[in-house]
Amino acid sequence: MANNLEIVTTADGSKTIYNAQVGEHYHSRNGALQESKHVFVNAGLNFFLDKKEPEEVSILEVGFGTGLNFLLSADFCIARQTALDYTGIEAYPISADMMAQTGYQEYVSPEVWTNYISNYPTALKTTVNLDDYCSLGIANTTLMDFQTARQYDIIYFDAFASARQPEMWELPAISHAVSFLKPGGIFVTYAITGNLKRMLKSLGFTIEKVPGAAGKREMLRAVKDLINN
Repeated sequence: MANNLEIVTTADGSKTIYNAQVGEHYHSRNGALQESKHVFVNAGLNFFLDKKEPEEVSILEVGFGTGLNFLLSADFCIARQTALDYTGIEAYPISADMMAQTGYQEYVSPEVWTNYISNYPTALKTTVNLDDYCSLGIANTTLMDFQTARQYDIIYFDAFASARQPEMWELPAISHAVSFLKPGGIFVTYAITGNLKRMLKSLGFTIEKVPGAAGKREMLRAVKDLINN
């Protein structure tokens, strides 16, 4: 798998990984950093925190990849003194060495980066407390094989595009993912299609179109209806 991966620079100067086997980048070529901040931190995490004002937030990420979404979320939560409980799903985790080559330490506090990179191998096996505010666990499995009794406040759905991984955007996968979301929880993703909107509505979500990150006109944010327990 590692032989198929290459570090590349995106339009905003931040790096991502190109997976030659899949034929897809882990983040937008229009800017990895701006996409992660816009789609997941601002439209997902910040939206939820401003709405709920909780002391703790739990996030499930489908497609952990390079860990950029986690790093920015951890940095954001620590600045707000909000505890973060984060679970990533990643069937093909990248090596710690490749993780270190991303340069993401430029975008978060030194403490967040150091705690993350030193604990990344352990987080692939069990949940790790990185500091007083943040815990991380990475499930080394596919979405469909992932199981937990837990329910989360937010789902970051960051799978490869439907053109490359169509099965991730079909009803079985979407239904399985949102089964781990609390009523009133937020589902956020960089994509928006008529089929995705229809699926989520059928699963008991209220859909909102949000301006997209650079290169995309719109993205999707959905709130799980409170009556769906």
